[in-house]
Amino acid sequence: MAKFGEMSLAARAGILFLAAAMVGAAYYYIYFNPMYQANQELATKIKDKKDENERLKTFEPKLAEVNRNMAILQQQLEIQKKIVPDDKDADQFIKLLHDTAATSGIEIRRYTAMPVSNKEFYSEVPFAIDIDGPYYSVLNFFQRVAELERIVNVGNMQMGNTKSGSAAKVKTAYAYAPGETVLASCTATTFFSHEPDTEPTPGPAKPGQPAAPAAPAK
Repeated sequence: MAKFGEMSLAARAGILFLAAAMVGAAYYYIYFNPMYQANQELATKIKDKKDENERLKTFEPKLAEVNRNMAILQQQLEIQKKIVPDDKDADQFIKLLHDTAATSGIEIRRYTAMPVSNKEFYSEVPFAIDIDGPYYSVLNFFQRVAELERIVNVGNMQMGNTKSGSAAKVKTAYAYAPGETVLASCTATTFFSHEPDTEPTPGPAKPGQPAAPAAPAK
C-alpha cells in the first residue's frame, strides 16, 4: 500500500474528507445529538405547559364566583354548627336553657340526663327538666326555646298548678314565689352532629363457621 505522502492529491483529499466525516459523525452522536434530544424534550414540556396555562385562563373569570361560593358555604357551615354542634358539651346546653329561663322569668328546678340515642349522622341528647313560674312567663320560655339558633325539641309535656304538682309529675315540691302559678315537667332534647360509623357490621356466619365477633362498644 502506498504511503499517504505518495498518494495522489485526490486520494489524500478523499481520505481527509472521510476522516473529517467520521470525526463529525462521532461528535454528532456523542455531543450534539443528546443535547438536541434534550432540547426537543424541553421544548415539548414548554409547549405542554403553555397549553395548560391557556386552558386554565378560561377559569380565571370564574375564580371570583368560586371564592364567593366558598365563602357562602363556610358561612352556612358555621350556622349549621350553631344549629347542630359537633361537640357534646352538656354544660353549655344546660347554661343555654338556664339563661333562656332567667330571661323568661321562670325557674328550672331539675336537669336529669336521659339515654343518648345515636343516629347515623347525629345524636339525640335528652334531658328531663322541671320548671315553674307565672303562666305567661312559662309560655314565653317555650317560645324563646323554639326561636333558639340551636335545635331544641320539647316533648312529654306535663303541666299543673303550684297547689297540686301531681298533674305536672314534678319530682320535688319547692317554695314557690307568690306569682308562680304553673308547674311543668318535660323532656328537652338537643342534637349533636358526628361522622357516620364506618366500622363494618359483621355478616352472618357461613354454615359450620362461628359468627364474627361484634365490634366493641365505644
